[in-house]
Amino acid sequence: MGRPGLDRRQLLGGLGGLFVASSFGFAALGTGADALASDASTRVRYWNLFSGGDGANMIAMLDAFRADHPGIAVKDSTLQWGNPFYTKLAMAAAGHRAPDLGVMHLGRVTGFAPGRLLDPWDTALLAEFGVREEDFNPALWKRAVVDGKLYALPLDIHVQLCFYRKDVLRKAGLLGADGRMVPVGSPEEWFDVLKKARKATAKGLQTIGFWHNDQNFQWWFFVAFYTQLGGTWFDAARTEVTFDTGKAVQVLEFLRRHVTDGFADPGFGGGAGAEQFLNGSPFVWEGNWSVPVFSGAKLDYGATPLPPVFGRPATHAESHAFVLPHQSGRGGATDEAAHRLAAYVVRHARQWAAGGHIPAYTPTLSTAAYRKLDPQSEYVCAMDHQANEPKVWFAGSTGILAQRVGPIVVSATTGSAGPETAARRMKSALTGLLATKNPMDGRTAAEGGAAA
Repeated sequence: MGRPGLDRRQLLGGLGGLFVASSFGFAALGTGADALASDASTRVRYWNLFSGGDGANMIAMLDAFRADHPGIAVKDSTLQWGNPFYTKLAMAAAGHRAPDLGVMHLGRVTGFAPGRLLDPWDTALLAEFGVREEDFNPALWKRAVVDGKLYALPLDIHVQLCFYRKDVLRKAGLLGADGRMVPVGSPEEWFDVLKKARKATAKGLQTIGFWHNDQNFQWWFFVAFYTQLGGTWFDAARTEVTFDTGKAVQVLEFLRRHVTDGFADPGFGGGAGAEQFLNGSPFVWEGNWSVPVFSGAKLDYGATPLPPVFGRPATHAESHAFVLPHQSGRGGATDEAAHRLAAYVVRHARQWAAGGHIPAYTPTLSTAAYRKLDPQSEYVCAMDHQANEPKVWFAGSTGILAQRVGPIVVSATTGSAGPETAARRMKSALTGLLATKNPMDGRTAAEGGAAA
């Protein structure tokens, strides 16, 4: 793209203050660890960050691909989740040791120097393998496009949800005729629901768990409700902060009220909300990845996107997406096999939906098998109401934006800072980040990498 290359030493130096660069080892190996020793005609090296239930589901899909494509050997490697994964992937691309296929959170793609550390997808080749732009939510596809080229192939969206115990809400008179939670459309309606649910809750349990002292969750919740209010972050040129402190105060006051009104107990931190939900607490705000846990416990529960208390439906959403880490000699049979593998997994994501994620490939959503999934079919509407972080290099899962602004949201939610003070601090942090250069390519947000 007309910019000088970035070698390993430059990259590691730039990452020093931002990423944990000391943990580059593999956390685990997938079922294809012996692929390089097979007699298949084509081999694909694939790095991902999926562990636990997601890891098991991914392995199942890879095994299905292997059975259908015996001529392609897949060597899948699972690396440590978070910044260690991104650091290793970046250094591999800069050092000409990149895998043939990788996975990233879509919000991190813009910051990964597309054209330097990532190669664009061949959309004609993807179409040949059954994956086309019209098979995806338009807003999701647009997020994967940088400088007019597709740099990520979305596998799913994963969203923040309002989980609710049907047994408790039934007792409180909060279930509709369809067996789902009554709808709410304002903060007062929501807090009225919490008041009624509290009366039906067993002693010793809080009414709602919502990670009040966790910077990532509080940031995700803020993004959702700020989006509901129509809040913006930056102008189109990424030169001016348009963050609305008035709207931010509304959101911060809303979050704080869960604690001050006694619905969320400050004594329960971390993942205690999910544990209490298992024990009978009526509500918990959690990511959709909790579905296997709650379903495995045989709970009578439902899950809906975060309540549209400010009128406009929107819940925080991220996406796992396939990427092509930069290779100087990319092409040929191996590259074609990487396209085929990614397209296959995207098109056969019914297994992936079992982990709670919403498949990005929209034809899957209309199948009878998907519609039977519960509670997945209840919150599938979140695909059309995504609240995303801004498309800038410092955003995305575990990104600098959450690290800088998330703790400020926590300070307001827990009461160590007033909402007005916190809102001003958030705008100041956004202003500083907008002027900061991306260590991946030395450019600010205004200097490139955000245009769809």
